Amino acid sequence: MNQRQLFLDHVAQTSPKPIGIEMAAAQGIWLTDIQGKKYIDGISGFSVANIGHGNPAVIKAVQDQAAAYMHVIVYGEFIETPQVQYAKKLTEHLPASLNCVYFTNSGAEATEGAMKLAKRVTKRSKIIGAKNAYHGSTQGALSMMGDEYFKQAFRPLLPDVYHYNYGSTDLLEAIDHETACVILETVQAESGVTAPPAAWLQAVREKCNRHCVLLILDEIQAGFGRTGSLWAFEQYGIVPDILLLGKALGGGMPLGAFIADQRLMHTLTYAPVLGHITTFGGHPVSCAAGNAAFEELMAHPEWIQDIPKKNSLLKSRLQHPKILSVKDCGLWMSLQFATPEITQAVAHACIQNGLVTDWFLFAPDRIRIAPPLIITEEELNSLCEILLKSMNEC
Repeated sequence: MNQRQLFLDHVAQTSPKPIGIEMAAAQGIWLTDIQGKKYIDGISGFSVANIGHGNPAVIKAVQDQAAAYMHVIVYGEFIETPQVQYAKKLTEHLPASLNCVYFTNSGAEATEGAMKLAKRVTKRSKIIGAKNAYHGSTQGALSMMGDEYFKQAFRPLLPDVYHYNYGSTDLLEAIDHETACVILETVQAESGVTAPPAAWLQAVREKCNRHCVLLILDEIQAGFGRTGSLWAFEQYGIVPDILLLGKALGGGMPLGAFIADQRLMHTLTYAPVLGHITTFGGHPVSCAAGNAAFEELMAHPEWIQDIPKKNSLLKSRLQHPKILSVKDCGLWMSLQFATPEITQAVAHACIQNGLVTDWFLFAPDRIRIAPPLIITEEELNSLCEILLKSMNEC
């Protein structure tokens, strides 16, 4: 029996039509299947492979740490050098109030921890989120998801959760003295790369300040340079009370984090003790990989500095009658087509033509472009050529 059938029979499926490429290798921006066919990774493994695949420094960090030790005890009990070094390095590149890191296994678990922290700090239960938001699919994170289609089969979910349009006055007005936290993506991912008006996000920050409400910004997809700055919130002149990270955080290994001031985070250590606990969160190999990937990103400032030029290249090259509109933020873009069916046809044609791309959960009429930050202009031109060729075929 071939691997595809074994995959379908024994690996739990998340959709009726998985992409189904059998991978053999990944290097730089390229993915290679078992037949030797190469594909440009046009979505960076959903923003995980920000510095590309197979970076030698990351591989060495993984190998060295695996040889030293892997899991030794539940998170937070032993002093594990990879966790300490990575937490210190992250906080050195964040505002002073974001000085304490809680490592998790994933972005969704970072959302869960942040929600608990907000309730613990404020002693309130009301949580405000945005429609078309995606923060993960565990039950607490699912409660914050701003789309009923993905939630309806799993109700009842958390009570006292309210959703309003992203960028709306209604969301601003809903923030009051009963609110524990507001959870927003700095730039919405699954609505098709939606950047908010700066004045609105600043008003959210001011309203949270006025009512002693914690502002949680989710940069699980937007972080690590994707939007053209290391952290997307830097472009808006605000600082969150809690920052959510994941995806690129682990350098290709599973890792998430929520980051806050130590004064806030300390509330999870008493009444009750072990207020938040995880076995594998902050796994030493994942932290070693993430730390190495972050060092590589910092050592190559041109990867972020060149994003405006690459953004302009994409917008100039991707001109086609089938494209109805474009939304973008840094090296992150969505192209809208007339119907979801056209989008799927283009995405499938891209696969056939050697480009991996996909659509968005809440914008199925839009195709996703988010290649590794290391992509060269020549490679970006190749990506555009494949996209345009695929549009012509559909």
